[in-house]
Amino acid sequence: MENLIPDAWFVDLHVVWLLMIGVAGMYVLLKGADFLVEGATGIATRMGMSKVIVGATIVSLGTTSPEAGVSVTAAFNGDAGIALGNAVGSIIADSALIFGVCCCLMILPADRFVLKRQGWVQLGSAVILAAVCYVAYFFAGADGQPELGRAVGVMMLIGLVVYLWVSVKWGKQHAKQCGESEASEADEIIAKASKDGVMVSCFYMLGGLLAVLLAGRVVIVCAMVVAERVGIPEMVLASTLVAFGTSLPELVVGITAVRKGHGELLVGNIIGADILNVLFVVGASASAKALPILDAGTAYPRMFLWFQIPVMLLVLILFRVFIGKAIKSGHFSRWMGYPLLAIYIGYLAVNVWVGLGSAGH
Repeated sequence: MENLIPDAWFVDLHVVWLLMIGVAGMYVLLKGADFLVEGATGIATRMGMSKVIVGATIVSLGTTSPEAGVSVTAAFNGDAGIALGNAVGSIIADSALIFGVCCCLMILPADRFVLKRQGWVQLGSAVILAAVCYVAYFFAGADGQPELGRAVGVMMLIGLVVYLWVSVKWGKQHAKQCGESEASEADEIIAKASKDGVMVSCFYMLGGLLAVLLAGRVVIVCAMVVAERVGIPEMVLASTLVAFGTSLPELVVGITAVRKGHGELLVGNIIGADILNVLFVVGASASAKALPILDAGTAYPRMFLWFQIPVMLLVLILFRVFIGKAIKSGHFSRWMGYPLLAIYIGYLAVNVWVGLGSAGH
């Protein structure tokens, strides 16, 4: 993505032009998300898969590509703060910010079949990542340099393949169990898919995905250049703006799905994106180059271990509690979005405070 749209195109532009390009990028992002959601839901009905499974696999793979690109590049450059921080920060942004905002906008449907399966994989993958990081840290000793080695990355990528295979299998089982009840929810989508055909739906999804990725790249570069111009520290940019920018596709796709009445696609995309941020993003990054866990050379080298990972686990445990309630009631209540948003605001505040303190040093 950086080769297609390099940073050098933007560094010399005036702030006004950067803001105008950023707004134009947001418009393309919204239109691309329209096509992506339409194409994904069309393919789901044509292939006999539930929309939530498509959201947890196909759409999530596409929307987590920015995180993977940023983190793999950072891995080659030896920047642990971006490679690992971006993945964990994106999970926090997905589950606390994006799901929180969309949950406040409407009562989201709760698919019991998926939440009882993918929901546990979501929490389990994050717990495994945290455990691997803490074990590596404690075994490295006080003076050691703990890292996630390539063997860990390869194991995560193997887990990714297994997850995708099992998800497709679950999706077919889910479609059979839902039967006419799911079809009655998607009459409009089925009619459109039947009219357009699977090739047209694939064109919509791929074209929309390309627009989302390219426009998301433009928006984040413009935002980073503007932020640097006004003096925001690099540490704050890496832990907040980069993570938010790479999660922008999930945000736009999620809001678009809610606006179009496909709340189940949003829930599947959020859960799938969290899983893929561990298995795909961290796995690909660690496979490319061993990732140091401590952010050496900064004022707070252990911030990733003692702040970012605990916040990630807090968000996902709270999300898991809400899933349990939603399974019983059949939907996510709007009030569930408020504590998640509060955690994200607090997360941003601490990052800004630590970043400013680090800059002062």
